[in-house]
Amino acid sequence: MKCLRWSLISLLALAAFPTMSFSLGTIDRTVLSNGVVLLTYPRPTLPIVYVSMRLRAGSVFDPAGKTGLSHMVARLLTRGTLQRSAREISEAIDFVGGELGAASDEDYALVTLKVLKKDVALGMDLFSDILLQPAFLPEEIERQRSETLSEIIHDKDDPGKVADKVFSQIVYGGHPYGLPTEGLETTIPGITREDIVRFHETYYRPNAAIVAIVGDVSVEETRALAEKYLGTWVRKDVPPIAAAQLPVPSSPVVKVIDKDLTQANIILGHPGIRRGNPDYYAVFIMNYILGGGGFSSRLLTNIRDERGLAYSVGSAFDTKYATGAFHVSLQTKNSTANEAIRESLREMRKIRQELVRAEELQEAKDYLTGSFPLRLDSNAKIADYLTYVEFHELGLNYFEEFPRRLAAVTREDVLKAARSYLHPETFVLVVVGKEAEAKIHLDEGAPVESR
Repeated sequence: MKCLRWSLISLLALAAFPTMSFSLGTIDRTVLSNGVVLLTYPRPTLPIVYVSMRLRAGSVFDPAGKTGLSHMVARLLTRGTLQRSAREISEAIDFVGGELGAASDEDYALVTLKVLKKDVALGMDLFSDILLQPAFLPEEIERQRSETLSEIIHDKDDPGKVADKVFSQIVYGGHPYGLPTEGLETTIPGITREDIVRFHETYYRPNAAIVAIVGDVSVEETRALAEKYLGTWVRKDVPPIAAAQLPVPSSPVVKVIDKDLTQANIILGHPGIRRGNPDYYAVFIMNYILGGGGFSSRLLTNIRDERGLAYSVGSAFDTKYATGAFHVSLQTKNSTANEAIRESLREMRKIRQELVRAEELQEAKDYLTGSFPLRLDSNAKIADYLTYVEFHELGLNYFEEFPRRLAAVTREDVLKAARSYLHPETFVLVVVGKEAEAKIHLDEGAPVESR
């Protein structure tokens, strides 16, 4: 085993009390002989243990024509193993008041466990059983297939989800990020049990796994548990996540989906950055000022408070392992859609043209630094965050570097980030609303494609 310890120190607890510090303490990092990265954070305040595993097995690895495969694999983990039926798994974890689940995202699959300390052996036995020995029973596959298709069909009635899916498809182009993780109506029926077994055997490997155990356990206990329940897991080469080369459009791309709605759902954006981008902290603060800062953001102040065009509006950089996307999203009356779009673009241009105010920068730093401990106020949040930091290769000193890196961002850094990563002249715009009332048009004169 290789062992490494880092200390998490000196985080500001609340913006209102800038002198208050927050310390997690010591985290142990151990790499098992089969490649599992084990992160342990003892927290004996309550007799509860939380386990989070992040696996490099997300939808980015779905084969062509099999979109939704990774999602189906993750959902099926708790639906029966070689030793237990789905009902037996459910009854066993429910009997001890625990929780056991699995899900997937674009980049990864996530398997989680929550149990009382006295039941940790049972919990880890169930955890390893669903992870290493899923049965993928034909009847469970068909049940999951039916559920997934129902969810996909239901999403067609949600204008926000419709807009999001169309936006992603355009921005990401041929990259798997552009396809919904749950799959498509055209791909789910064609996924076979052989596809499911092959995906699990290929990507569910220890050298692609990060496990964080947080709670009433010692480092020695977690190492013993990991060796007992995960130590026999056989390693195998797992493909890396493919880079996402997403060129910014040479001109605006506008898509209008005509639906009989009283409000238009709008998403406007373009390719963004990956989580590992060295400019992340400047981008993080810049976006907070633009539209990520809730009631204090420029977009909300302009579009909601001053113009009354929308109840809520915001912006975000959806950072992934490969390149993510930036977007502004809002809902407004069909008749005011063009005005809301115009003002969103105006705010994007403005933040690229001049330095943000000193008080804006300080407010962003105070909030983002002061609210950071709220991401770590439970065993579950700590465990999930630890696997996130390891997954994105940020280093466990990230927790002490976070406030330092934010504090170092200058007004000039924010301006540079805005000019580098915001593109108000070449963007993707998706509007789901009543086309006859919205009458979407751009000052730039870009053609509007509708369906």
